Amino acid sequence: MNEPLPDTLPQSAMLRSLISRSALEDGAAAAVAAGGAGIADLRHDAWGHGLLDVARVVTAAGARGVRVDGPHDVALLRAEGIEATCTETPELDPRVLYGLPDASGALPGRPVMRVAGRVLSTKDIAAGGGVSYGYIHRASEDSRLALVTGGYAQGVVRALGSRASIEIDGVVHPIVGRIAMDVCVADIGGTDVAVGAEATYFGGEGPLSAGVADWARITGMRIDELVAVAGQRTERAWEA
Repeated sequence: MNEPLPDTLPQSAMLRSLISRSALEDGAAAAVAAGGAGIADLRHDAWGHGLLDVARVVTAAGARGVRVDGPHDVALLRAEGIEATCTETPELDPRVLYGLPDASGALPGRPVMRVAGRVLSTKDIAAGGGVSYGYIHRASEDSRLALVTGGYAQGVVRALGSRASIEIDGVVHPIVGRIAMDVCVADIGGTDVAVGAEATYFGGEGPLSAGVADWARITGMRIDELVAVAGQRTERAWEA
């Protein structure tokens, strides 16, 4: 499946990091309830969730301040009336704040970030047909493929090719072949998938809500690294 892509993808198709306001408010309240009015870890753009917005929510929940990367962030937040430091040790549990799974995939609450793209096209593939660059995956039987936005340029790590999955309309499908710069390919079998359908890589409330734990196991990267990279390399937006 090597069709040429348009020079620019429509904005609605770009891979996005969707930040749930209600999940963030719940996570901030739970982190403060468990750890007291401590310092929240907002380094690396609040782990890719958005520094200023997360700072407002976590301090409204009762955190006495936030840990950031450097003086510029300290000045930015202090202009908003938010106490920030780049030296104090964070005290609130970031896994609870951001709703992130542990290594086993157990979630402390709802994930705050959901990473999602769109189905660009679908096509049939015959048994033995190769997928993506180098044809490292060949179909074991006749099937159908979906080309989905999201590639290594946006934080969908190359090592995930043929090892991770994606959720489309509540159904989990394997990612097959190499991850490209801006897209990947999913084997959707006999499932009816519409062009333009949303495709979730991890987060949300569906079957891949804790999917970033699988990414960590596959890639050897930390969950905080994976989330921060995806959050900073994608279009970020809010959802309920």
